[in-house]
Amino acid sequence: MKIAVLHGPRDLRIEEQPLDTDLGPTQIHVETEISALKIGTDRGNYEGAERVPGAPDYPRWVGDSNLGAVRAVGPDVKRIRVGDRVVTRAPHQSEYVIDEAQSVVRVPEGVDPEDAVWAHLYTLSAHCYRKAWFTPGENVAVVGLGVLGLGAVALGPFFGARVVGLGNHPGRLQMATDMGAEAAWLSDDPDLEARLDDFTGGAGIDLVILTANPWPAWRTACEVVRDNGRVSVVALPGRGEEPLDDFNPVAMEWFYNKGIALVAVSGRGGYLFPSAEGDRFDAVRTCEHTLSLMERGLAPSRLITHRLPYTRMAEAYEMIYRREKGMLGVIFQWKGSPA
Repeated sequence: MKIAVLHGPRDLRIEEQPLDTDLGPTQIHVETEISALKIGTDRGNYEGAERVPGAPDYPRWVGDSNLGAVRAVGPDVKRIRVGDRVVTRAPHQSEYVIDEAQSVVRVPEGVDPEDAVWAHLYTLSAHCYRKAWFTPGENVAVVGLGVLGLGAVALGPFFGARVVGLGNHPGRLQMATDMGAEAAWLSDDPDLEARLDDFTGGAGIDLVILTANPWPAWRTACEVVRDNGRVSVVALPGRGEEPLDDFNPVAMEWFYNKGIALVAVSGRGGYLFPSAEGDRFDAVRTCEHTLSLMERGLAPSRLITHRLPYTRMAEAYEMIYRREKGMLGVIFQWKGSPA
């Protein structure tokens, strides 16, 4: 099988590695059709930014959005059948063997593969709402309009949120409104406070979803949220940024004094009504819910700007390294691509 391996900063190679397809009882053999590039985290790994605790060191795999067809299953596999399309968090690779318990989710027949490949990433966008105890009818601002942030924007109307997008590029603002935001403004708009006050009818922003790493985005999030509001942090604040010398990310004036709750969107969220059968909102069930929304019109594929054969993967990573704003959703094609 072929797999993308990052040997060090900006040293990405497609390698041939052996694959044992002698399946265990609960294992599944998947042949990749497409995989998707998660720009923020993957860019940090590629450029050699601060290592995320618990993440593998170089040489390491890259990518975690994979859609493929099931070629074989072990005798004890229950949820998946040969011929199913599945989405997993497997890296960029041509085929793989995975255990059924590892967040393998069947794609409904009516969902386009170019939507479904984003299912796990959009499930993370949804978790930004769930873990921060979102209530339908609340005003939500999404700070950072990459794929993850625009996923949070697109999910808002499905969840009953009034969403505004805040970004640093006019093109991304247009994408936010196209994906369902009721309004979108530049984060440094001098009239931002007045615009948000008018947008919320004076109620303020109840929940900010922060998906951007730079410190100015953190500051924007804490400034625009109302007193006693929440900031749902799915970014890796400060990763890849210069060390701070003149900015306190938890300054009293807009953290303690405002009574803000900062929620790290990592790990499981709380739930008041547990099921006797296990986690009601585990990784599989939440991803299945995201796919059900895709059956009802949620369409991440609208954000795809590049469709490339996997052989051009290093080129795509160089483009995100240069922070090209014209690049957003990137799909790598594995079937039919030149070796």
